[in-house]
Amino acid sequence: MSALSAAERVLREEGSAMKCREICRLALDRKYWQSNGKTPWATMGAQLYSHIRTRGAAARFVQQGPETFALNGMPARSPKGSAPRKPKLEGQKKLSFTQAAEKILSERTKKEPMHYREITQIALSLGLLDTKGQTPEATMYAQILTEIRRYRARGEQPRFVQHGRGLVSLSAWMGHGLTFDIEQHNKKVRGRLLQGLIKMKAEEFEHFISELLAKIGFEELKVTQFSGDRGIDVRGTLAVGESIRLKMAVQVKKWATRNVRSPDVRDVRGSLGAHERGLIITTSNFGKGAREEATRADAVPIALMNGEQLVVLMVQHEVMVRRQSHDILEIEEETPSV
Repeated sequence: MSALSAAERVLREEGSAMKCREICRLALDRKYWQSNGKTPWATMGAQLYSHIRTRGAAARFVQQGPETFALNGMPARSPKGSAPRKPKLEGQKKLSFTQAAEKILSERTKKEPMHYREITQIALSLGLLDTKGQTPEATMYAQILTEIRRYRARGEQPRFVQHGRGLVSLSAWMGHGLTFDIEQHNKKVRGRLLQGLIKMKAEEFEHFISELLAKIGFEELKVTQFSGDRGIDVRGTLAVGESIRLKMAVQVKKWATRNVRSPDVRDVRGSLGAHERGLIITTSNFGKGAREEATRADAVPIALMNGEQLVVLMVQHEVMVRRQSHDILEIEEETPSV
């Protein structure tokens, strides 16, 4: 018997809406269905949700609440042994797959790893995702793994931790272990990199930024002279592929503590030449006013890069830093079914 047929039989016998875990437990206990997976309730829940989403009004099942299902046409009742449920609110804010995973892990577990299929099933049942894909579980796992790789490439601690066999947890839960120790080391290195930038002489820092911009795709770079540049320190062209070329005027601010303010952003905007876009790079940060001014609707947008983002860029391109790798053995990850 398939998972859907087993769920239908259980719901007919019980005559009430039920939590997916309870439907799955009864289906397994009564030998209506068999599963070799470690999270059969997640598999069943995903199939129930997919059936409802694709069949619409013609589906055999309806969702009456988070992780709660009933047969289509069955009177709406609270699951056995639970308090009356408030109606599901319309207009639930949709999240990205990784945002939904972080929310579920932080709110619905006791700091224990959860299988990506179960995370997906809960996210779908809560209406957190807006997806028309046929394999949301595979998408969820792929996006989590992609984010982990992207964060590691930048030398940062990923939000998520892999535990093998499709299990995932949050790195915020860690307080010890190899991964935690590595992140603490990398955090110190990033701090030392930033302090090294702050100690540079002004002219040296401007040339350093020019060299870094060259590594990320800028061409025709020129460090301007101190006089007559109206505050612009570097000019160049950002080349994206063969057809996109953007003229950029860059101002650098080697500040230790003072944040960039809105007047600073306006000064850069006023210094732009014809068809130029602006970029401010600082070793400190940007105040709220500066961020609002940079994205003001009726003005040319100014891109902003703070000290933390600058260091991340250096790590990505291995500027003033060397990446070391070591072989760490892990159980092979479960391959998502598609």
